[in-house]
Amino acid sequence: MILRRWRGAVRPEDVEAYLAHQSATGVRAYRATPGNLGVLVLRRPVGDLVEVVTLSLWESMDDVRGFAGAEPGVAVFYPGDDDLLVEKDAHVDHHEVTEAELDAGLLGRFAG
Repeated sequence: MILRRWRGAVRPEDVEAYLAHQSATGVRAYRATPGNLGVLVLRRPVGDLVEVVTLSLWESMDDVRGFAGAEPGVAVFYPGDDDLLVEKDAHVDHHEVTEAELDAGLLGRFAG
């Protein structure tokens, strides 16, 4: 399993708009791609901004390429991102997941 990690940052007044935009674009595209196992979106205040980190899980790097193209280390951006993002990493990190132990009811907390 592969974990794909991307980060960006927005102004506090734009965080809700960005999270809705990201859900409708990137998260939707992840979930529509074969081999995607799920997505986590994290946020936290950092200085005067709100950092947003997106973690997606994939069956394999081939599945990541099905989403990101031939250069999976290059971030994928969508129309409207530049209107909200103050910082955006152009690079994406990938990690091989070597162990995962999650509570069965964990995802139920975020459904709906």
